[in-house]
Amino acid sequence: MTLAPGVDAPTWPEEFAERYRAEGYWRGETFGGVLRERAAGHPDRIALIDPAPERRTWTYRELDERADRLAAGFAARGISRGDRVVVQLPNVGEFIEVVFGLFRIGALPVYALPAHRESEIGHFCAFTEAVAYVIPDRHAGFDHRDLASRVKKQTPGLEHVFVAGDPGEHTPLSEVYADPVALPAGPAPHELAFLQLSGGTTGVSKLIPRTHDDYLYSLWGSNEICGVDADTRFLVALPAAHNFPMSSPGWLGVLYAGGTVVLCPKPDPATAFPLVESERITMSGLVPPLALLWTDAAARTRHDLSSLELILVGGAKYSEEAARRLEPALGCRLMQVFGMAEGLVNYTRLDDDEATIVGTQGRPISVADEIRVVDDADRDVPDGEPGHLLTRGPYTIRGYWRAPEHNTRAFTEDGFYRTGDIVRRTPTGHLVVVGRAKDQINRGGEKVAPEEIENIILAHPSVHDVSVVAVPDEYLGERSLAYVVLRAGAGPLKPVAVKRFVRERGVAAYKVPDLVEFVDTFPQTGVGKVSKKQLRSTAEQS
Repeated sequence: MTLAPGVDAPTWPEEFAERYRAEGYWRGETFGGVLRERAAGHPDRIALIDPAPERRTWTYRELDERADRLAAGFAARGISRGDRVVVQLPNVGEFIEVVFGLFRIGALPVYALPAHRESEIGHFCAFTEAVAYVIPDRHAGFDHRDLASRVKKQTPGLEHVFVAGDPGEHTPLSEVYADPVALPAGPAPHELAFLQLSGGTTGVSKLIPRTHDDYLYSLWGSNEICGVDADTRFLVALPAAHNFPMSSPGWLGVLYAGGTVVLCPKPDPATAFPLVESERITMSGLVPPLALLWTDAAARTRHDLSSLELILVGGAKYSEEAARRLEPALGCRLMQVFGMAEGLVNYTRLDDDEATIVGTQGRPISVADEIRVVDDADRDVPDGEPGHLLTRGPYTIRGYWRAPEHNTRAFTEDGFYRTGDIVRRTPTGHLVVVGRAKDQINRGGEKVAPEEIENIILAHPSVHDVSVVAVPDEYLGERSLAYVVLRAGAGPLKPVAVKRFVRERGVAAYKVPDLVEFVDTFPQTGVGKVSKKQLRSTAEQS
């Protein structure tokens, strides 16, 4: 695979790119251009609502103008086309302004989640050679300014830290806005728009390069399936930097359609249900644990949820029993979503029968999505038989950013992405997710790489060996369990001490093991490797 200049990742072969353009999947649009067009077409329509702590609204004209002013301010500080900027903001209006300001000058947002801490942020800033980092002052009781100060000292190329709120020793984001007298030329549609984080299995996340062309197709393709239009009022309940609430159809899809995006500061029913009522929300996207909470809380709420038309559930496997309960409880349609930040997205359809909606995870957005379900030797298996899911198409990447060795394993020679999912395909083309081929833990939609946590626990002076596995959980889908072998002669160690040791290493809270068990040895495979399959089986039976 070859790299296009300045891309740092394999891109689509020219014959595929030409076909996707000729067949209308790639429309030659950019994010900055789309916002400009919507602002010109309906300038006074409400684009964005941030209800907390005081309700703020942006019309399409105001959002476009503020993106221009931020773009000018970023450019005045030397941030230019292709530069990477780590963005770690919660669900606040500034998040939307910042990313569109960066889109407009061709700088690349690197999407970090609010839960990420020094271990992850330090890696993102160093690996991407980020020139800037955008944060809140405090969020959920955590002071991001202190984290930024530590990361900046360790990252010589990180020139700017912009803070939404009280800046401390850093630069207030409010001072960045400038008069856009002469904005630099924006990016081309085939160029990179941003970098997303993968849910990897072997340590800190890899980076997923998305172009304007490919990602914008996933938006309008999703909009067509989900019925998104100018009347859609979408509640962003999950972290806005996640791929699912961003693009399936997400806040970007809704802005593409000219609808209204409402940011939810917390996803719990006590916070979200009042907003559903007051803002007349028609659509939202939830992970399965949150869908269960909403389903259970709906019977007790005094809030009017009658405006809801569609709830999308994705990010992890949604049990059939839970899926059957959602529509009667919330009084709206359910659509299951199964996808990945690397590309492929599947939806059940509004006209699917109930058995398909509750029992499958949908079928691909596009007829141009090529799907293979194969055995361990890459031989296609018949429909109905479980196998490894491989895919390529107009919005599925051809390689991770600056990861050539991993790309040779993650992609076939002819460009199919090895998703790591085990699925069955029905005769109608719908996919049923059976599980994961890799050891990745899907904790309520948040992905945990066992190797990353194992490496941390191994640094404890009392630990000889460790193996982290997934265990089933009715609420989260999966929880993490750390099996720990202590060193000979080591004093007693309690599970809470192991958890504290991991937490103090500066990782996101969802990565701290839910359970810790001490064992004398690990079961082994025939070739002497730790049998995580047997460990998982043991955990499930205990």
